[in-house]
Amino acid sequence: MPVPLLDLNAQNLPLESELQEAFRRVLRSGQFILGSEIDHFEKHIAQMVGAQHAVSVSSGTDAILLALMALDIKAGDEVICPSFTFFATAGGIARTGATPVFVDSCPDSFNLDPNLLEAKITNRTKAIIPVHLFGQSADLDPILKISKSHGLAVIEDAAQALGATYRGQPVGSLGTFGTFSFFPTKNLGGFGDSGLVTTNNDELAEKARLLRTHGSKPKYYHKYIGANFRMDPLQAALIGVKLPHYPDYIEKRLANAIYYSQQLSDLGFDHARVESSNLKMILPESCSQSGHIWNQYTLRILGTDHRDALKTHLTNLQIGSEIYYPVPLHQQECFAYLQNKPEDFPVSNQLAQEVLSIPIFPELSEGQRNEVVAGIKSFWN
Repeated sequence: MPVPLLDLNAQNLPLESELQEAFRRVLRSGQFILGSEIDHFEKHIAQMVGAQHAVSVSSGTDAILLALMALDIKAGDEVICPSFTFFATAGGIARTGATPVFVDSCPDSFNLDPNLLEAKITNRTKAIIPVHLFGQSADLDPILKISKSHGLAVIEDAAQALGATYRGQPVGSLGTFGTFSFFPTKNLGGFGDSGLVTTNNDELAEKARLLRTHGSKPKYYHKYIGANFRMDPLQAALIGVKLPHYPDYIEKRLANAIYYSQQLSDLGFDHARVESSNLKMILPESCSQSGHIWNQYTLRILGTDHRDALKTHLTNLQIGSEIYYPVPLHQQECFAYLQNKPEDFPVSNQLAQEVLSIPIFPELSEGQRNEVVAGIKSFWN
């Protein structure tokens, strides 16, 4: 049977009547910019994340940009972020005029390697953006310790990690800012672009709220040069319908991850056992300090060209898969001006050649999971 990488209708259509009612509620209210729907949504997410403030915005990308603007990051500044991540992290830095400074990743978690941070810090460094990639927290203790010793802000890029935890605390509540995305493919997916920033700092929260509405308060009196970063009330209302179901979505993703790891253990192990001569792939890990929410289940396929061949094989079987990400940021054309040396990012380079994500969405049926496992195993038979 065909198995898509993600099936949005399988999640959204069972909620159709509730979603239609939310639409009607917003339509009849006549409140299409900010208002009570936004207030309610922000309050709920702030409680979920364990943060004092939540400020909803137009996208996860704009959440990063807004956090940087609120911290007054500007031309001449440097901001450290991983090379192996989605473009928006470094793109937001560059849009402020600041310089992205890339750091290599850990091979087991795919996240920024804290051991490499000190060497990247200069007198121009103003912030660090650790990304909680694929739904698992970066190792925050050493990152926060280093940032504190150098007086740096920490922006947690939690676009893929709403509900993930680090040592029992929700991500997005530990740094200066947390940034989130409700892009439709995320674990809590919306119906278009939208995002959110969180913070425990009252002054930064107020500044972020001003910046998302052109820096004005009251209307037409502009304290800052901001932008239009507002989330639509309709998005807040529709995503709000899915909020009560979110714990169930995460529980089902976890069950799918456990199933894959059990069924594929004869082909691959976790990174700690990579020395096995019979290893064909490395299975993703859930680190002991992290509460993984499995936005992606990402394999590392070993052997030259095996990853691309397996992807083609699965495509021929009508099984979805995706490469997140085929080109690290230090190799992107738009960042050529930074003159990064590929040899300084050995793990990012290797991950880009090996990673392959397979379907893990909550609504996967047992039959679909079996198809995915059988498809992977048949590649080596």
